[in-house]
Amino acid sequence: MGKALGVGLMSGTSLDGIDAVLVEIEEKKDNVDVNIIDSLTQHYDTDVRNALMEVCSPSTATLQKINSINMFLGKEFGSVVNKLLKQANVSKNDIHFISSHGQTIYHQPFDGESNLDVAGTMQIGDISVLSEETGIAVVGDFRTADMAASGQGAPLVSYVDYLLFKNPNKSRAIQNIGGIGNVTYVPENSNSDGIQSFDTGPGNMVIDEVVYRLTNGKRNYDKDGEMAYRGNINQRLLTKLMSHDYFKKEPPKTTGRELFGNQFVDEIFKEYGQMNPEDLVATVSEWTVLTIAHSYNQFLMDKGYKIDEVIVGGGGSYNPYLIERLNYHLPEVIIFTHEHFDISSDLKEAMAFAVLGFQCILGKYNQLPSATGAKRQVIMGKIAYTQPDALERIDTLRRGS
Repeated sequence: MGKALGVGLMSGTSLDGIDAVLVEIEEKKDNVDVNIIDSLTQHYDTDVRNALMEVCSPSTATLQKINSINMFLGKEFGSVVNKLLKQANVSKNDIHFISSHGQTIYHQPFDGESNLDVAGTMQIGDISVLSEETGIAVVGDFRTADMAASGQGAPLVSYVDYLLFKNPNKSRAIQNIGGIGNVTYVPENSNSDGIQSFDTGPGNMVIDEVVYRLTNGKRNYDKDGEMAYRGNINQRLLTKLMSHDYFKKEPPKTTGRELFGNQFVDEIFKEYGQMNPEDLVATVSEWTVLTIAHSYNQFLMDKGYKIDEVIVGGGGSYNPYLIERLNYHLPEVIIFTHEHFDISSDLKEAMAFAVLGFQCILGKYNQLPSATGAKRQVIMGKIAYTQPDALERIDTLRRGS
């Protein structure tokens, strides 16, 4: 099979914007080779971010708001893809597919008490709108297939972590610190059945919201850990945060804004809002680090799984305070960032979804039941196209010509 050109799109739980990558991708025996040709990041403006925050919260979401922003994001994703192709001087007719994660607004990994309260997930950014805006076939809505097979619909990037970081001699923990933190454990000389993955807890989500409130919206995040470095950790608050029931649950497990979103931050401010601002940022930053170290110790190392290296990605990998504290709490482990392996921490997830979309088009399994808890392997993703030539390009890819 020849090389394909695709675009991967990612808009994560941090609600900070859209990452787009143009990739060249090729299937090889037991692996997929992927190379980033060009990239573009478009940040959400304040109005869009606030609108997304509203639909992520059951107390402020309405059917009308969800309906409208689903269509709006489809158009916005399309605009970003068109800008990327113009920037790269590549025609849409040369692109085989777009693969879009969408924007998660609600994720419920477990059934409720009623037989009608079934586990489910919702990502918005309509893929038919995206296809119509670009003239390219789109793969999206990945998580539902895993949940249909009794999985938790996350973490999904574990499949790509395994392809990128498997090693015959080293056991690795691939740690993403995005809005939510998640880890993929890849044992040395392992096949895909030996992979473990789960959400470690909040990544940047709580830190970012705390900073946003403390600065009256002037900052969306703690750049370079500046506020955390100036603060002192409040042990009373830290102990309370670490007592959350989520950290006692055994993997596989996943979480999101449903547990650690605005309402969670409201509770922090009710009791600790009068703290020194830098102390509050330092404490929630330390909490993010401790949830990672605690997860490794309790669910991996204490059970005999060794970790030689931790490879950190996501926006949190650019926060030196978090990396410094990870080194402090994991002194026996070598800690790298994705950049050490020539992979952009910012673009890794967009690239990963390009791989997942590529595998979907080819009819290949693209998730790991050992990571998500699914009862069997499935092919994740739905495909949308609004024009015949878009379908023809993915058929050409399938035929390998």
